[in-house]
Amino acid sequence: MKTFLQLVADDLYDKIGTELADTAVVFPNKRASLFFNEHLASKAGHPVWAPTYITISDLFRSLSSLQICDPIRQVCLLHRVYSQVTNKEESLDKFYFWGELLLNDFDDVDKNLVDTHRLFSNLSDLKAYAEDTSFLEKGQKEAIQEFFRGYTPDQQTELKKEFESIWQHLGEIYKEYKESLQELGQAYEGMLYRHALEQLDVDALPYEHYVFVGFNVLDRVEEELFDKLNHAGKAMFYWDYDQFYMQNDPKHEAGEFLAANLKKFPNQLGEDYFNSFNKPKKVRYLSAPTENAQARFLHQWIDSAKWNPKHEKDHAVVLCNEGLLLPVLHSIPQCVRNINVTMGFPLAQTPICSYLQALINLQTEGYDKGRRCFRFDQVLLVLKHTYTLQRSTEAQSLLNNLVRCNRFFPTLHELQKDDFLKLVFTPKETTRALCCYLQDIIQQITVLYQGEEQQNDFFGQLYRESLFKAFTTVGRLSSLIQNGDLNVSVGTLRRLLNRLLDATSIPFHGEPAIGLQIMGVLETRNLDFSHLLMLSVNEGQLPHGESNASFIPYNLRKAFGMTTVERKIAVYAYYFYRLLQRAEEVTLLYNTSTDGMNRGEMSRFMLQYLVDSPDPVERFYLEAQQSPQPRRMISIAKDTAMLGRMLSRFEAGEGNNHVLSPSALNTYLDCQLKFYYRYVAGLKVPDEVSAEIDNALFGTIYHLTAQRIYEELSQRSRQILKEDIERLLKDAPLLEQMVDNAFKEEFFKIGSDEKSEYNGTQLINRKVIYTYILQLLRNDLQYAPFYMEGMEKKVYETFTIDTELGEKKLLIGGTIDRIDFKGETMRIVDYKTGGNPTTVNGLENLFDSSDEKRSGYVFQTFLYAAIMCQKLRTEMRNLKVAPCLHFIFKAANDDYSPAIVVSKQEVQDFAEQFEQDFRMYLQVLLEEIFSKERNFEQTEFESKCKYCDFKRLCRR
Repeated sequence: MKTFLQLVADDLYDKIGTELADTAVVFPNKRASLFFNEHLASKAGHPVWAPTYITISDLFRSLSSLQICDPIRQVCLLHRVYSQVTNKEESLDKFYFWGELLLNDFDDVDKNLVDTHRLFSNLSDLKAYAEDTSFLEKGQKEAIQEFFRGYTPDQQTELKKEFESIWQHLGEIYKEYKESLQELGQAYEGMLYRHALEQLDVDALPYEHYVFVGFNVLDRVEEELFDKLNHAGKAMFYWDYDQFYMQNDPKHEAGEFLAANLKKFPNQLGEDYFNSFNKPKKVRYLSAPTENAQARFLHQWIDSAKWNPKHEKDHAVVLCNEGLLLPVLHSIPQCVRNINVTMGFPLAQTPICSYLQALINLQTEGYDKGRRCFRFDQVLLVLKHTYTLQRSTEAQSLLNNLVRCNRFFPTLHELQKDDFLKLVFTPKETTRALCCYLQDIIQQITVLYQGEEQQNDFFGQLYRESLFKAFTTVGRLSSLIQNGDLNVSVGTLRRLLNRLLDATSIPFHGEPAIGLQIMGVLETRNLDFSHLLMLSVNEGQLPHGESNASFIPYNLRKAFGMTTVERKIAVYAYYFYRLLQRAEEVTLLYNTSTDGMNRGEMSRFMLQYLVDSPDPVERFYLEAQQSPQPRRMISIAKDTAMLGRMLSRFEAGEGNNHVLSPSALNTYLDCQLKFYYRYVAGLKVPDEVSAEIDNALFGTIYHLTAQRIYEELSQRSRQILKEDIERLLKDAPLLEQMVDNAFKEEFFKIGSDEKSEYNGTQLINRKVIYTYILQLLRNDLQYAPFYMEGMEKKVYETFTIDTELGEKKLLIGGTIDRIDFKGETMRIVDYKTGGNPTTVNGLENLFDSSDEKRSGYVFQTFLYAAIMCQKLRTEMRNLKVAPCLHFIFKAANDDYSPAIVVSKQEVQDFAEQFEQDFRMYLQVLLEEIFSKERNFEQTEFESKCKYCDFKRLCRR
């Protein structure tokens, strides 16, 4: 197969020979020149002077005395002109998006040499122009007439008024803006093109021949340039096409514009060269369930191509979705010796980009000027980043300390632990200072890539280059701010920088003319490959679903010969068919999933080719090779070593502070696997700082407040009297202070003398806890007088069990919320700020793990009651023990009682009613836990897994 560039190189050499020094070969992009030069050298067979290779964009720039203005500065200057012309005080922040839209319109206007006086006239004048249609072609005349049929000035709406208001100023904005740029010697691209054409002196051009290769759709300014050079005898044209879409169907969109170009600028190559679709091709369509599945197909595609390293450059992978670059690079098999990536690596996918975004957010959203402190959520993103951890020796310990102390708003003094952290956590309030701040940090990070290992490592080179790109990008903004061209808020600067970082890419270095080619659709222009793989050939990716937003309505764009959506589609249609025309084997993949913006449809071009193709198209479905595995119940067997570790952990003895608590036993009864993870394997949930108050923390604050209140009441005497409670109920400031102090200790992790600031949700929780405390005091007012035995009291008892390793003593116990007594009854009170009272039908239900509604609350309180019964006997105190559950949110009813009811029987004397049976069941449970014969099994009730910390481990 001879490629198009080979045909051009051969023909050009035959016609001009070795006298190529006075020839400029003009391409749509730079890549084609590299391949063309190789073909020309091969054709000549000996050293010759190469022609000058230039892109169409560079050609226009060489013909104009103007320079392209920085894109951000373009918008800033346009905003200044817009404000002057319209007398509107609109901020640059709000204007920026519309400014880019307006610039696109102006660029399109100039590239298509639109008569701006006619286009931007008042609508009444424009309608008069429409009646004089001598300057319009037939299709344009119909388009502008259609616009006025749809636009009826008589029926005014707010939208029409706004449109007319903007439209009336467009002409003046356009004129003033171009004059402002001209004074600076600068221009946007369309303005430069138009200026180059207006001052063009064909006779003064530096080259004798201008050879235009592989163009398709021409803007009017390009068409005029071609025409002038053609009339001067200085131009040669090489058009690439195929008769398949030029002759078979005159309306085929792939050849729509080429037909007109061929008539006006005849091709140097004859039609016989352009009949490639008549040759047999192998075309395959593959549907894939995901984007990444397409990338993984690359290995199979290369295997099926019978890979030969000598012909690597004849193979190309074209990414319609350029986000697939990384998955594709990771999927290339080792048999591929060389690859050439025409796309740049996205800066947004490098560590420096995420770091800069974290730093910007830290300085903008994360800093509280009033309190001179940072928000922890933003601090966390910076401290956890690899660059902070590598540059600061104090970062990890600082992070651990902030999490442990639950510091929502760490101060500058807390954060500035070393020189690097001082640099990072110094507030910057101006845009100029913020840019310098980012550049200083980037310079600090470059130290990480100065070692020899990083310089030879691929990712080390990539990340070092990313630092340079990021530094220069921030520097662009800094220069514009310093020169006064960019005057924006810090928030706008953040959005601008994020947009620039997202749009920036890092070019790959290598030899373009060798190796497997990995490219985007636009880079394929003029290039031909025998083996072609296209990924993500989906509707919305090809043609690309770009926005067509514009200040100029569609009908007017069409009437004045500007770019329309049909023109964009025709361009992509040409790219698609031109790629296929000389290929021998073509594989097209598309994604069938409908997630996000993807509709799961193949491109319209694939459908069109399916109908028109002269060769049969094979269709396949790409499926995962592995099938989903059914979920299996997890069971962990105990061996002697595990049993020994468990016993050593909970065995009573000197120096052992591990206690088998009611919570641990409840965990075992609810899910043995969870017990294993937490109490045998010792897995813990990592600490985190959260502004939200979960149920556990809510209960902790309530418990601490209640404890402090009754410590206050029992300072003079253990007896709590009614008048003591009444006096406290009347002292609202004291109660509120106690609630606040509990919040400071448990939530804010600050001293009682420090100031705490609540957010909205925290204030609600504070109010609820205060209300619960009032309700507790009112309930106790009815129960008083009584004696307070203890608050948050730790109790223990040693239980003896038989195991395979002999008789062992286990330490069992925990912390009782409250112990009080009145008369001959001691109450074991467990406060409950959540959950609901459950009915207990019998004592055996508390130990029944197959009962989904088993009451862990009652089990816990009964265990404490059993321990206290034994303790009272040891102390020879003859008191009844009554376990109670105080559900505070249920306690407002007049007839409320915290007493526990089992089988419709209120528990008033635990020792007499239930202790013996409870201890028997408990003994059986303990021996089961420490038995090698019983595995740790997963619970069958998935409702218990909903909030489990280990559900990811068991895949529930």
